[in-house]
Amino acid sequence: QPVESGGGLVQAGDSLRLSCSAAGRTFSNYAVGWFRQAPGKDHDFVASISWSGNVAYYADSVRGRFTISKDNAENTVYLQMNSLKPEDTAVYYCVRTRSGYAGTTRNRADFGFWGQGTRVTVSL
Repeated sequence: QPVESGGGLVQAGDSLRLSCSAAGRTFSNYAVGWFRQAPGKDHDFVASISWSGNVAYYADSVRGRFTISKDNAENTVYLQMNSLKPEDTAVYYCVRTRSGYAGTTRNRADFGFWGQGTRVTVSL
């Protein structure tokens, strides 16, 4: 399963960069995404990126503040989070599509192989 890192406790307006390593699997030919789960809520889509890196989708709530990118040589996907807000507080999960994917998707059902998550807490 993917391995996430980079979470932590920050103040509103700060930045964090989350990393997701394939950890023994591969991201080759798969789309990779980030979902988050705030306390008491369901998993929400945050961003996803195609294997080629040419296509990326973002949730409206993070567009313009978050950037997803990938390093194919390192089999790693990143989520750069800027201008963090308290409402960004959640556990962030890295996910890979269940099968090879030419583009990318926002659909949770298309993703399998969830990581354990990394916690992000944004205080006022």
